[in-house]
Amino acid sequence: MTTTETVEALQTALAAEHAALFVYGSLGAQTSESATPHVFAEVVDAYSTHRAWRDLLTTRLREEGVEPVPAAPTYELPDIPANVIGVVKAACDLEARCCETYAYVVANTVGQDRSWAIQALTRAAVRQTALGLPPGSWPGASDLG
Repeated sequence: MTTTETVEALQTALAAEHAALFVYGSLGAQTSESATPHVFAEVVDAYSTHRAWRDLLTTRLREEGVEPVPAAPTYELPDIPANVIGVVKAACDLEARCCETYAYVVANTVGQDRSWAIQALTRAAVRQTALGLPPGSWPGASDLG
């Protein structure tokens, strides 16, 4: 892999993390710790995880001597019913997109970047099952399933 391919993959992942944080912020406002504690806990954990990944990617890109892609002023929110089923569906869809992004990063990086991307891909896939989606084969590569 060239440095250019690595940087492009990491920038793509960072852009996805900016979007994930925006969406999870909205989903968090639609959950209730008392009414749906499991969903609330998953959304809070997802937000925290994606924030950590955003920060890690930002640092990693600066190590490469490039300016990290900034967050957009706003992102399109999923059109979901304002209930726990809608929140779970939106979170599962978001994690599926994260799986696709991290599969791309795995394919376009080496060494520690690839190892980290495999962990991120795995965590996104596991979160989908924690939210109730049945496990599937080849997370992030629906064309292989």
